[in-house]
Amino acid sequence: MEQIRIGMISFAHGHAYSYLHALRNVPNVTVVGFADSDSARAAAIEREHTLTRYQDHHKLLAAGLDAVIICSENVHHARLTIDAAHAGVHVLCEKPLGVSLIEMKEMIEACEANSVQLMTAFPCRYMPGAREAKDAIDRGEIGELVAFKGFNRGKMPGDWFVNPSLSGGGAILDHTVHVADLMNWFLGSAPVEVHAVSRTLFNDLPVEDSGIVHMKYSGDVVGVLDTSWSRPKSFPVWGDVVIEIIGTQGVIKLDGFAQKNQVFSESNAQTKWLHWGQNMDALLIADFVNAVKSGTPVPITGRDGYHSTKVALAAYESVSSQGPVKLSEY
Repeated sequence: MEQIRIGMISFAHGHAYSYLHALRNVPNVTVVGFADSDSARAAAIEREHTLTRYQDHHKLLAAGLDAVIICSENVHHARLTIDAAHAGVHVLCEKPLGVSLIEMKEMIEACEANSVQLMTAFPCRYMPGAREAKDAIDRGEIGELVAFKGFNRGKMPGDWFVNPSLSGGGAILDHTVHVADLMNWFLGSAPVEVHAVSRTLFNDLPVEDSGIVHMKYSGDVVGVLDTSWSRPKSFPVWGDVVIEIIGTQGVIKLDGFAQKNQVFSESNAQTKWLHWGQNMDALLIADFVNAVKSGTPVPITGRDGYHSTKVALAAYESVSSQGPVKLSEY
């Protein structure tokens, strides 16, 4: 069977390491190499993961790739995606898709103009509970959807995530997009209005570390999301993804990381949670590779990434104006 040639651009985001591991376990995939603008990080990747290093991403894109996975700092997503599109290379881009509506539209349009696929990395869609909730909603088991109540509370990640010149924002941008995408997916539409508040409550940072985002959908469906870096360093895992889905005939409570074992370790003097369920990153990668191989549409598109990020960007606008913000369709 024909080999699929995939490269990786940047290991700035921690998901890059799990994506690389997943790629190496997919049949008929060759990981050609990687490029990373951070020389110290690149040297460590080359040494520890025996991965061929390219001096810049243009040389990697010219190495006969079928696809590339982009896990750079957020502000570089657009430029790297557009460069890949012009090289005729399919793209899986880490979330958030971009840091402005204009650049995300440019990413989508560049990929469409060059007939390459753009997939947004939303592994939370592959949580077993999320899949089961989606199926139950589609079967009409809880009637018509009325409201969502979501939580994405994590540890403060530090590093470039708290540098707005590289991240494009703080906890609102980082932690709104996953749950907003799930809500959009469950309902089959994006919000029409956003109203948000934010603060820097838990850390001394140049960006916000907490926020509450209210969403209004057509048909009077509403949603509310706690998007924060409020978990302490001692918390057993990085954070959570929890959604209560309220319908006219029932309620579904989704805990994305409920499948876990508690591990008590003297070495780190704290309890850890180890996930034992399906590997959502591996399922995401498998779907992306299959779409590239078969030429079928990717399951989570650039437009999906656009609509979830648009919620976060509207939240910032709402915080600034201290009022609700209307959202356009595209």
